[in-house]
Amino acid sequence: MNNLNDPPHWNIRPEAAGEGDDAGRWNYALLVPMIGLAAFRWIWSRESQNQIQDMKKKYESNVEAISKDLEMKHSETLRENQRTAAHLALELEKERQRVQGYRSSLISQSQQLLEERKQLQQERQHLEEEKKRLLESGEPGVALREALRREEAWHNHAQLLLQELEEKLIERQEAFCSILFPRQRRVEMEEKLLVKATQHPLGAQLKLEGDLRDIFKNDRHCADLLNMERRRNGSLMWLYLRFWQLQITLSKHQRAEDRFRETSSKTH
Repeated sequence: MNNLNDPPHWNIRPEAAGEGDDAGRWNYALLVPMIGLAAFRWIWSRESQNQIQDMKKKYESNVEAISKDLEMKHSETLRENQRTAAHLALELEKERQRVQGYRSSLISQSQQLLEERKQLQQERQHLEEEKKRLLESGEPGVALREALRREEAWHNHAQLLLQELEEKLIERQEAFCSILFPRQRRVEMEEKLLVKATQHPLGAQLKLEGDLRDIFKNDRHCADLLNMERRRNGSLMWLYLRFWQLQITLSKHQRAEDRFRETSSKTH
């Protein structure tokens, strides 16, 4: 029976059963691949969505793990930096206190040296006045001049020692201020200076060994890095050199005075 609601040529007619077999076969031949293609696309789309969801979950999981790892590393780095900063602050405070102690000690020693220098200058002035008085008093003046002449050799010998010490101290301070000079070689220079001070006859009289040790321990003054003048290095050592100079000048006059008194006592 024909369906009147269907368009023409869509009904199966008995007379077409024999004659139109090829057309029906073609219709079914086209329909099967189309259904298969649609089914494949549906399956492929569903599988792709599943894969996308899985990849998305893995990506989110990896991002979360990486974020946690970075946060832990950042926190650890921050704590380490805080510990390092606290340690450096403590070390800086210790160095500041140590430098302050050296500075206070140097100031105290400088003041003491200045006081001793002032006292020596006063004694020297007194001796100069006494020498002038004696030189103007006739025969005693001749005897005093002779005593001073005899002590001139001792004074010249002491002056040579001071000049040598000054040059060696300049070399030592230059080595101390140099970032390239090996510390061991500087220590060897200091030891040689101490040996010379203890073995020289004037060393004990001028108390050179203790003064040199004080210089090596506390004189840390250096000029700027571009300094080419060696005599600008050092501070405490120059005070000691001036102090030693006054000492030998005073000793010269005291020795001459003692010799003059000894001669005068033998005469009388």
